[in-house]
Amino acid sequence: MSVALPWSLPANGISDTDMRKFWIVAALTFAVDQLSKYAVLYGLDLLNRGERDVLPPFLNFRMQWNRGINFGLFQGHTDLARWLLIGLALGISGWVVWWMRRETGNRMALISGGLLVGGALGNVTDRIFQSEKAVADFLNMSCCGIENPFSFNVADIAIFAGALGLVLFSGGADKPVKPTRSKR
Repeated sequence: MSVALPWSLPANGISDTDMRKFWIVAALTFAVDQLSKYAVLYGLDLLNRGERDVLPPFLNFRMQWNRGINFGLFQGHTDLARWLLIGLALGISGWVVWWMRRETGNRMALISGGLLVGGALGNVTDRIFQSEKAVADFLNMSCCGIENPFSFNVADIAIFAGALGLVLFSGGADKPVKPTRSKR
């Protein structure tokens, strides 16, 4: 007896090729996020150095362990909070996969969904496997005399871009238009 998982159910309008594109975007996003974290944290030794100026003041590496969501909101220093955020990220990712399986041939929405899922899984991986049991944030951008206290990572960028893309591009923007009858 085989079990049908939500992401393997037949789609209403999405081909397997399009879903492959979704998964490729998600996998590439995840890989770039994890590789960038590894390179900066261990290759540039940001874990011990704490900070490194790259293109001051515009781009700096500032190590922060984020136990909350974007910009450190809803910080939770307990295992319960960590597992709730992991569950929330996995639940939202599962829902986006289900949604994308039903989106009607909209490639931009699929790319956006892949960005969001890949980024969310990158941050979930940090919460599970990093020694601090938190998300490794290291990108810090400031400008024009305004010092930004927050750091973020590639996954955060992908999540934000993916969510924005889903708002802008989902909802069947590529649906075929029915021809109209002209009156004689």
